[in-house]
Amino acid sequence: RVEHPAGGYKKLFETVEELSSPMTAHVTGRIPTWLRGSLLRCGPGLFEVGAEPFYHLFDGQALLHKFDFKEGHVTYHRRFVRTDAYVRAMTEKRIVITEFGTYAYPDPCKNIFSRFFSYFKGVEVTDNALVNVYPVGEDYYACTETNFVTKINPDTLETVKQVDLCKYVSVNGATAHPHIENDGTVYNIGNCFGKNFSLAYNIIRIPPLQADKEDPMSRSEVVVQFPCSDRFKPSYVHSFGLTSNYIVFVETPVKINLLKFLSSWSLWGANYMDCFESNETMGVWLHVAEKKKGRLLNIKYRTSAFNLFHHINTYEDNGFLIVDLCTWKGFEFVYNYLYLANLRADWDEVKRQAEKAPQPEARRYVLPLNIDKADTGKNLVTLPYTTATATLRSDETIWLEPEVIFSGPRHAFEFPQINYKKYCGKPYTYTYGLGLNHFVPDRLCKLNVKTKETWVWQEPDSYPSEPIFISHPDALEEDDGVVLSIVISPGAGPKPAYLLILNAKDMSEVARAEVEVNIPVTFHGLFKRA
Repeated sequence: RVEHPAGGYKKLFETVEELSSPMTAHVTGRIPTWLRGSLLRCGPGLFEVGAEPFYHLFDGQALLHKFDFKEGHVTYHRRFVRTDAYVRAMTEKRIVITEFGTYAYPDPCKNIFSRFFSYFKGVEVTDNALVNVYPVGEDYYACTETNFVTKINPDTLETVKQVDLCKYVSVNGATAHPHIENDGTVYNIGNCFGKNFSLAYNIIRIPPLQADKEDPMSRSEVVVQFPCSDRFKPSYVHSFGLTSNYIVFVETPVKINLLKFLSSWSLWGANYMDCFESNETMGVWLHVAEKKKGRLLNIKYRTSAFNLFHHINTYEDNGFLIVDLCTWKGFEFVYNYLYLANLRADWDEVKRQAEKAPQPEARRYVLPLNIDKADTGKNLVTLPYTTATATLRSDETIWLEPEVIFSGPRHAFEFPQINYKKYCGKPYTYTYGLGLNHFVPDRLCKLNVKTKETWVWQEPDSYPSEPIFISHPDALEEDDGVVLSIVISPGAGPKPAYLLILNAKDMSEVARAEVEVNIPVTFHGLFKRA
């Protein structure tokens, strides 16, 4: 177990300036000649406005990063996304829009009457696009989890425009983890108001770019609606599973209290975090729908409580769905532990906090699709390669027990990535993840989900980001390619950060491209091939 007494990880949560133009990175090793394109990533880059601090990991203002690869040379660029939240904060020199864990106080310059009337405007929802960036047609969008996404220029990193998903489709928000099929079709999920005042979850589909070059967003449609376990309290949803024929939605006990969410926050100084609560009795419900018909399967899958942020992969095998997840055990919300004060604490305190938090575990669940009532009381899983079970109970629910694919005390395998283009929704062998040590990202890990073999890259006082797999253009095997990660190494030497390139086969270093500036935490991103 690696320790971090020097606290270098605190640099992940430090404000930086954007760049006016790309800077050259210093390469050691050799960049593969076939690696041409841009790594685009999102994260927070401004952690306070003047004297007003942001309090939560998901509050800092969105900074878009780009590493460009061309003929073995590398450049680094970054710009703040010009969201309403950012532009108004810069203009008024204060936090104007309430963020995930930070309440924006009313304008001190307004008089009591205009303040009173602004109470009835309702909540101004944030558009702080700090979580991910993804393609729709020929366009690229930076996003968070609200109804606002921000179109950006992937070459210059300039902000093009804010887009409100509500204008196109019936959702209150959408996740930062859409699925993108090889033809360009985009699937996503979001909370919505369903029939007779109940809450529900809509799966939305955005078709690929058509010959008429019309914006695909305008052709968005709802393909299926999942019911909600509690008509007034939707679960928090961060990602979902997709195969050629099925959509998998995991409904966890982390709930959004809509009465709190819709009431006038300004009256009691609330933010998004204040609206979460846990249902301590429901456990986890899993739902499956047929993708092409948009038909809900009437099968009630149940298991014990966990938090879920990231699906690893999902695939079909002989009448079963294999659902691989990065879980956190229990119903307490993991985000409660991601306040910046926690994350910036000294190492002993960071460890003390993480001891109390839900424990991470990568798990495989197996969902039988063909149910025969005659099998009540039996385990329905007949696949030879898994220990996961699914027991049909007399109340017609199916109780699932997982196969553990990775587990280490307070060591998470998180931010999972796969060879997405070729293996998403299909049987696969490898996943690449960021290793969190008491929530501190300190290693990169490759996992064989069949044998549970692992390969690790780790260096002292070095803090990597989500690893992104890029397949070799002539790949013959699933793991022929490289893995990219942004690493900060604040303690060692003159260069505070670098882009790391690993051989995906054995996680050995191929090259690194060092830059002269610190790079704060990034969450998700993509590689755009040249």
